Amino acid sequence: MLKSGTRYDWSVEEIMGLFALPFNDLIFRAQQTHRAHFDANEVQLSTLLSIKTGGCQEDCKYCPQSSHHSTMVESELLMKKEEVMKAARIAKEKGATRFCMGAAWREPKGRAFDLVLDMIREVKAMDMEACATLGMLNEEQARKLSDAGLDYYNHNLDTDPEYYKEIITTRTYEERLDTLKNVRSEGMSVCCGGIVGMGETIKNRAGMIAQLARMNPHPESVPINMLVKVEGTPLQDVADLDHFDFIRTIAVARITMPASHVRLSAGREEMNDEMQALCFLAGANSIFYGEKLLTTGNKDAENDQALFARLGLRPEERSTPSSRRMANA
Repeated sequence: MLKSGTRYDWSVEEIMGLFALPFNDLIFRAQQTHRAHFDANEVQLSTLLSIKTGGCQEDCKYCPQSSHHSTMVESELLMKKEEVMKAARIAKEKGATRFCMGAAWREPKGRAFDLVLDMIREVKAMDMEACATLGMLNEEQARKLSDAGLDYYNHNLDTDPEYYKEIITTRTYEERLDTLKNVRSEGMSVCCGGIVGMGETIKNRAGMIAQLARMNPHPESVPINMLVKVEGTPLQDVADLDHFDFIRTIAVARITMPASHVRLSAGREEMNDEMQALCFLAGANSIFYGEKLLTTGNKDAENDQALFARLGLRPEERSTPSSRRMANA
């Protein structure tokens, strides 16, 4: 249940004011907010698997899976259910409580969608939370996912409405919001965040956070991704993001969405232990756990376990999906 003080009316100007705070003051405020809603030393662990890689019709400038870009990622068919279940079992053995499946589709269709629904049912039978990111959803597709038992649906906004047109032209911002509306209407939890380091301004970052923080309820999971520059994509030569700007984004997300899990997501392979520790201090309390995020690298489980031991962090115990889904209905 959300605690008192949660707001849904954040303005871009207010959020820019948070970004402008002295670093120590911002982190202190974020840590206070975090401790008011969560155990400060628990981190939720998810594993992400690309079940259908490459060949996507969208032209997202950051994505190596887009058919519009010349990258080393080759288009592959949907993975067989047996292979996906094997990966889910390994993830559970290593401590993940949520298994996320991603497919490089504009939207799910036909027999392939039916196969994904079967995968979701199998993951649920393993007593894990199930998450999927499959592109845009209409009302019927969202209903089928909910009936299969899906707990979370990921559909990121990526950036704010103003900068979005510089990054993607094959799907509108409104279509993204419509998908999230369809997910909510079927009682599933929302996983929605964005990417920083794509050449956007601080105002664009504030605008993205404002879009998320105005959702009522807030997304249960808010992944904050640091751009992974991939050769062959239009953003391969974009200027490097200052790491403190990324940590600030984590902190601002925590303050504006106090009861959401803020996920330290793509880009962790580029972060040293000290930077990750600052992200946890700033309010990140969820990570993707495993050696790969769709097509880009990630810290391996052993490294994460060692870092958790050094910081005194522990995996968060899994919540009860059925009770959460009933609360969201």
